[in-house]
Amino acid sequence: MYLINKEENTISKVQERTFTQLGFKERKHLQEWIEKNPECLEKDLLIIQKEFNGFNDTNERLDLLALDKDGNLVIIENKLDDSGRDTVWQSLKYSSYCSTLKKDQIKDIYQEYLSKNNKDENAEEKLVEFFDNIDYKEIILNQGQSQRIILVAREFRKEVTSTALWLMNYKLKIKCVKVTPYQLDEQLFLDIEQIIPVKESEDYIISMLDKESENSESQEQLKDRHKIRIEFWKEILKRLNEKTQLFQNISPSKDNWLAAGSSVSGISYELVISSYYCRADVYIGRPSKEENKLIFDDLYLRKNEIEAKFGQALEWERLEDKKAARVKYEIKDVDVFNKDNWEKMMRFMIDAMVRMENSFRDEMKMIANKLKNK
Repeated sequence: MYLINKEENTISKVQERTFTQLGFKERKHLQEWIEKNPECLEKDLLIIQKEFNGFNDTNERLDLLALDKDGNLVIIENKLDDSGRDTVWQSLKYSSYCSTLKKDQIKDIYQEYLSKNNKDENAEEKLVEFFDNIDYKEIILNQGQSQRIILVAREFRKEVTSTALWLMNYKLKIKCVKVTPYQLDEQLFLDIEQIIPVKESEDYIISMLDKESENSESQEQLKDRHKIRIEFWKEILKRLNEKTQLFQNISPSKDNWLAAGSSVSGISYELVISSYYCRADVYIGRPSKEENKLIFDDLYLRKNEIEAKFGQALEWERLEDKKAARVKYEIKDVDVFNKDNWEKMMRFMIDAMVRMENSFRDEMKMIANKLKNK
C-alpha cells in the first residue's frame, strides 16, 4: 500500500504491520470489527450469533455465525497473524454441527443474540426484514448441505489454501479473506482482500460448480403458496374493482402484496397479505429518504383530519432506519393460506382501501402541488 503525494507527484510506502505489533487481539478486536461491519467480508450478511457454543456434547465455540440472502448459514472463523494449520478442519467441524440446525432453532439462536446485546427486537421480524419482507413461513434456512465457511487471517498457510481449493471442487462453499493492518504515523488502516476464490473470477468459478439441488418439497410448498395468493388476489380484485377504480389496471400476483399508484409518483396504495395479518396502507417510497420523511411528517401534522375522514385510528410508521415510510390499517390473526379466513380478510381490506383512498385524496393533491413548486 502506498500513499499518494499529489503536490509532489510521488508515492511513499505505508508500513505493513502485524496485529501482534499493534496490540490487537482476535476476540477483542478483529471479531468485534467484523461483527459490527459484516459487509467488510461480503455484502448482505446478517450476524445471528457470536462465540456460538450451542452444540451437543462439546464445549467448542465458533467465532461468528451469520446468514446470507440465500438462507445459508455462514461460519466465520477468525485468526490473527497466522491461519494455523488446523483452521479448515476446525471450520468443517463447526459446519457439520450447524448442518443439523432447524429453522426455528436458528430463529431462537438469533433471538438469544439480540437479547444478549440488549436489543429489544423480534428475531422473526428481523429475519423477514432481512429476506426482503417475504412471509416468514416461506423463508428457507440451512437447507441440506448449504453451509458456507469464511476464513479470516493476515497470513494463510499453504496447507490451508490448498485444502480450501480442493474442497471447492466438491462444492463446499469456502472463502479465504486476507486482512492486513497498515500504519501511517498515528493512523491505522485495514486492507481486506478475498484471496480464495479470487474476487475477479468468483462468479465464473461458482458458475462452473454445479449448484446443489433445492429441496423439492419446499419448492412445491412455495409453488402452492404462489397459487393460493394468485387465487386470493383474483377474487379480491374482482370485488374491489366494483368499489373503486384504483386497482383497475392491476393484475393478480404471486407476491404477498399489490400496489396501485396514487397521483404522486413514488407513493402507492398497497394491499398486503400474510399467514398472520393483512393490511391496507399508503406507502411512501420515493427515491429520497429525506423527502419521504418530510412527506410523512406533513401528513402526520394532519393526522387528526385524516383519521376523522377514515373513521378510525391508523398506524403511522415513520420507519426511521429505512428509506420509506407508511401509514397502515391492519388486522392480525388471519391467514391467507386458510381459505376460511378469506371472507373476513377481503371484507376488511376492501373497506379499508376504499376509506384510505377517500381519506388521502386531498392530501395527495397537496403533496403533488408542493413537490411541483419545489
